[in-house]
Amino acid sequence: MTIRPRRSVLYMPGSNARAIEKARSLPVDAVILDLEDSVAPSAKETAREQVCAAVKAGGFGPREVVIRINGFDTPWGAADAAAAAAAAPDAVLLPKASSAADINRLGDALRQGGAPEAVRVWAMIETTLGILNLPEIAGAARHPGARLACFVVGLNDLVKETRIGLDDQRTAAVYWLSASVTAARAHGIDVLDGVWNNFKDMDGYRRECEQGRMLGFDGKTIIHPDQAALANETFQPDPKDVEWGRKIIAAFELPENQGRAVIGLEGKMVEILHRDAALRMVAIAEAIAARG
Repeated sequence: MTIRPRRSVLYMPGSNARAIEKARSLPVDAVILDLEDSVAPSAKETAREQVCAAVKAGGFGPREVVIRINGFDTPWGAADAAAAAAAAPDAVLLPKASSAADINRLGDALRQGGAPEAVRVWAMIETTLGILNLPEIAGAARHPGARLACFVVGLNDLVKETRIGLDDQRTAAVYWLSASVTAARAHGIDVLDGVWNNFKDMDGYRRECEQGRMLGFDGKTIIHPDQAALANETFQPDPKDVEWGRKIIAAFELPENQGRAVIGLEGKMVEILHRDAALRMVAIAEAIAARG
């Protein structure tokens, strides 16, 4: 699977043509063209046509393009999936994923709709049932044809469903966040933190970005372009770490270290697992650098 930076992932309402056009030039790693929460029922079909036409037209540069469809339990879900398959974005985001069957159903719909194999499935983790079934849902990534590549945590829906309150450290939600990261890592998929709703409170947003990075998220979903720069800064690899990673990779490539699981490097013990982590980190850093 191609390794891509997903530091900043911006939701854009699919019913807003001007916003979609703007998304082609914003400094984000990915855009989610939304057909679900941000689109009124009366505008669903128009938004679907508009989003799919924009995806087919291209012009998003290095940005990953994702279509969030409506759920299959709605009047629009099946048609959304079929249209998305024909448009062939980088990924299709399924809301309220609660079981592996949900993931497999979208994978089947994409295949039946003729979507290229490169079109991935992303899954919103935003229901209590989804939290309880995290290992099962993440495990779908290993099912043939499932296409699962990324989790997106949706705290707003989880807070609403559970009626909890969130403090500055999101204490009541830390279990959900950590469980999502753990399940994703167990099955080799990426995972994105939820949105910060008050886009004018940049101090709070910075605090939450830093917490998300410490919890292990690959990036942050955002709702306003002004949030992009801080997400990019917070979730990109540290240059010092990248330099050390390159040294690890180079050391394991030396003839005398071929086939070894553990080596010494500048007075430190380095294992093959550190080499594997370094390969990913350097690949992401290089992808970011290539964007200029």
